[in-house]
Amino acid sequence: MAKATELKTKTSDQLADRLVELKKEQFNLRFQRASGQLENTARVRQVRREIATIKTLLGERNRAAS
Repeated sequence: MAKATELKTKTSDQLADRLVELKKEQFNLRFQRASGQLENTARVRQVRREIATIKTLLGERNRAAS
């Protein structure tokens, strides 16, 4: 999981790309959990929190730009 300080140094485009990757991973993790194949259950929480952090940073940047 990336730390907020690491994410703040990235551009908005890089954050958007990372967000897309995390959404795909979250989708796959949901399917694994539903089918009983999920081994690392903590990863679901990590992904969800990183998504929230990225969305927060993108929102802050959008508000600062306008």
